[in-house]
Amino acid sequence: MPNVSPSGPPMAASPLTRAVLEIDEYASGLGWDQPARLFALVDTVRLRADEPELAAQLGLGGDADAAPLTPVEQDELPSGAPLDEFLATVAWPDAVTGCALTVERLMLPPSVEGSVPDGLDEAGLARWVASHPKRQEVRMTVAVLRDGARESAIRLREKDSPTEVLTGADLVPGLAEALAATFEG
Repeated sequence: MPNVSPSGPPMAASPLTRAVLEIDEYASGLGWDQPARLFALVDTVRLRADEPELAAQLGLGGDADAAPLTPVEQDELPSGAPLDEFLATVAWPDAVTGCALTVERLMLPPSVEGSVPDGLDEAGLARWVASHPKRQEVRMTVAVLRDGARESAIRLREKDSPTEVLTGADLVPGLAEALAATFEG
């Protein structure tokens, strides 16, 4: 697990890992019980060259230590729309290198999976998980690049600390697939 300093993610991390941890830190600063947030990931050098006013607004001067990827939060996601349906409508311009999403969910430990009652519809399953004593609230930040690279960060509400963030490329494969699909077609 990476050691994240108060000044941000470790410099040795890949650009995508740095972007995911930056978004996780931003979302953490907003607190819990937040809506899902979608981000475009843009090449910082290209952003400075193509959109100098936007780069200045984002605080991206000529700082050589700036992260290679800059997350740019998009408009608020429509409330009530299923996330997968919304993501199926997203298309990115060529200037966008990747995208990321941060979303809060309830999860159960793998040891509970065998005890899920049969025949539950999606709403019934959601109610069952929400009432389960072993449920965990998590914030997941998932990012993908056009070239197929993926990264995720998961933060448990009960261990809400930058040093307790789990990172990995395959932590949330379904969401990564949905984000990757926004670059197809």
